[in-house]
Amino acid sequence: MNNVFTENVKIVEIRNLCKSYGDHKVLDGFDLDLNEGETLVIMGKSGSGKSVMIKCLIGLEKQDSGSIVVMGKNMETLQDEELDEIRTEVGFLFQGSALYDSMTVRENIEFPLRRHTLKFGKIRDATPLVMEVLKNVGLEETIDLMPEELSGGMKRRIALARTLILKPKIILYDEPTTGLDPITAKEIILLMKSIQTQYKTSSIVITHDVDCARFISNRMILLVDGKNYAEGTFAELDASKDPKVMAFFKT
Repeated sequence: MNNVFTENVKIVEIRNLCKSYGDHKVLDGFDLDLNEGETLVIMGKSGSGKSVMIKCLIGLEKQDSGSIVVMGKNMETLQDEELDEIRTEVGFLFQGSALYDSMTVRENIEFPLRRHTLKFGKIRDATPLVMEVLKNVGLEETIDLMPEELSGGMKRRIALARTLILKPKIILYDEPTTGLDPITAKEIILLMKSIQTQYKTSSIVITHDVDCARFISNRMILLVDGKNYAEGTFAELDASKDPKVMAFFKT
């Protein structure tokens, strides 16, 4: 992936992040920098703390120690209203899409606009905005369908459209291709690249999918035992002779 990003502009900075559940230490001094316009892929074994890290990043989980700074603001010191404001700038694509089963596609996509009225005001007719993001994910014809009428890949696209409706500066992807067949997974990967280019977002992608990492990443972090074990471009890590690094790439 050859999009240009700005190395000296840090949009997310995580330092010495620690998080435990009882005696189980999930994150143990994790560090991360996300540059403006960059796509950063994080890989690690199941249970290595990847999803916990991004939940801490947006305040869904509270870290035990360490700092998280998003667009220059320390997440730990923000009041509820300030935290809500930051969340309008951070899109989150959940692994299971997390669409509301009782809502149509239109209602699912409109939901963030209704919730974040301080940023967008009261919108009487959101149809043009909904159609814009549906067009960008190639699913304009689904606007009045229910989630049960959609395939897994379509649900993932609709969830991405719902994220895009807020025009976020950062998108967090949690296993975006998990559970999809190879052809649909490739379509989602191509869509992610297109979205990054069109919306100029900075992205953190949590994935086990080596093909996804190869195609979309500017830089990668391997998370092992709650810490940064290795960091570099896909080519650099793919060429590593370290057994733990090779385990991710030589399967």
